Parts: sequence; structure tokens; C-alpha cells
Amino acid sequence: MHADEIDPQAKAAVERQALIPLPHSRRGLKLLRQFSRAMMWVRNRNPPSVGATVDGTIPGPAGDLDARLYVPDADGPFPTVVFFHGGGFVLGSIATHDWLCRHLTRESGCAVLSVDYRLAPEHPFPAAVEDAYAAVEWAAANPDSVAGDGRLAVAGDSAGGALAAVTALMAAERDGPAIDHQTLLYPGVGVEPDQPSVREHSGIVLDEADLDWFRECYYESEIHERNPYADPTNAGDVAGVAPATVVTAGFDPFRDGGKAYADQLAGDGVDVRYENYEAMVHGFLTLRGVDRTHDAIAEIGGELGDVLSGE
Repeated sequence: MHADEIDPQAKAAVERQALIPLPHSRRGLKLLRQFSRAMMWVRNRNPPSVGATVDGTIPGPAGDLDARLYVPDADGPFPTVVFFHGGGFVLGSIATHDWLCRHLTRESGCAVLSVDYRLAPEHPFPAAVEDAYAAVEWAAANPDSVAGDGRLAVAGDSAGGALAAVTALMAAERDGPAIDHQTLLYPGVGVEPDQPSVREHSGIVLDEADLDWFRECYYESEIHERNPYADPTNAGDVAGVAPATVVTAGFDPFRDGGKAYADQLAGDGVDVRYENYEAMVHGFLTLRGVDRTHDAIAEIGGELGDVLSGE
């Protein structure tokens, strides 16, 4: 399920990222967040153009949530994609995923609503889940506020992919908003220490110590780890959730968990398309200087636009 070697451009990007190790302490996390915010003005210079962006807030269960709406350069209304960023539930923001959301807007022809949610360890599970579901409910109830035409999808990468999957499950079980599609990009679901992808690819972007630290920050208790709304692979039945696209990367510790969830969805009768980018690494859809990244975003965004337009 992985190529003979990592894509050379992706490998070079990973080596650059490795110069800034992930801290495993609250003090280190605070410093990394500050550094990340300071660097965003550099990373987000000359962004891909879209029709418009609108920054604002939407109501959340514990206060307003920051959100950014990306509107295509076309006449609306448009299908709406509610997007959740990755970062292990402890890092990431609208700004870190601005480049990806802009490209998804361009390639899909959909309006993309990127939502910030409360981060761990300050706000452990279920805070992020509650925020994500509230955002989807709000988008479904307020299509005029998001240039929407009533068609709705959820999407996210890594931890955000897990949130997208969970919101789709919650909507199905709670008779909630009608979600037409879920796009799960190397989602952080179903990850187990004994999986070949974890054993073989630990240390490429993420190592086992990183995974353990993310888990400790987010869950706080082992009881929460078994909750289907923390990880949808814990659900006994996922029939009735929205059709899904599940994307994984060959050299990603999350690969086997994502594949297992795609199989679980298909086994319960959900329409699923699974694709594994064999030469790629975790987080590859935010690696700007990688040619295959641009190709993949075009493929994923194009499919999302086709699905929501009924083509």
C-alpha cells in the first residue's frame, strides 16, 4: 500500500518540517502555536485567488467560533462544504489551512466554510466534536449566510477528517442536518499501535510518541477513546451516514486506520470511494511545493464538486 519510496518533493518538504519538532509539553505547545501564528503572514502571502473570503463568527456551544467563508469566482448560490483543519486536536487553525481551502474552493466550485474549533489540552473531548457539529447545524440552517444552495458536505484532514466523519455519524443518528457527502483526508480514525502503517512509518511526519501525546491531550480518559463520537470506528453500525471519499497516504501511520474505516463504511452499505496516494506522507495536501499535492487537490476537489452537483 505504499510506493518503493516517498515522492522526492514530499520527502524534501518533510525534512524541512522536521527542523521544528513537535513539543510534548504545554509550554512547548504554547511556543509552537505562537511561532506558527507569526509565520502565517509569510506562508499565506500571494494566496490562490477565489471570488471572495468573508471572516466572521458562528455560534458555538461554548461561545462564538471563528470561521472563514471562501466563495468561488462565479454566480451563486453554491453547494457548501464545512471544513475542519487538522493538527492532532491541539494545533492548526483557519490560517494554517487557508491555502488548502482556497484550492478546494477553486477546484470544487463550492463555497467552503472553514471553522476553528476549541483545541486540546485546554479543551479536551468532546469540545471539538460539539463545536464541529454545531457548525454543521448552523451551516445547514443558514444557507443564505454561506451563499449556499442547500447542498451540504463535510470535509477535513487528519484530526479534522475525524471530526468530519463524526459529524456525519452524529447527523445520521440524531436525525440532524442532511449531509450529502463526507470527504475524509487521511483521517485520524481507527489508529492502533500494532497496525503495519504505524509500525513501518512511525517517524515520517509523526512518530508513536507524537500519537501518544495527541491522544493524551485530547481524550484525558481511556473511557472516551471508546466513544463512537470520538472515533467513529467504535460505532457498531454506520449505515445511513453520508456517502464518503476516504483518502490516505502510503507512508502515513494513519493509513491503515483510514482504510479500515472505509471498509467499515462499505461493509455497512455506505457508498465509498477509497484512494491511497502511495508515494505520499501524512499532511501532504498542505505541502505547497509538491506537484502531486496540486494534482491530488484537483482530483479531490473536482470529485467533490461533481458529487454535490449531481454529475
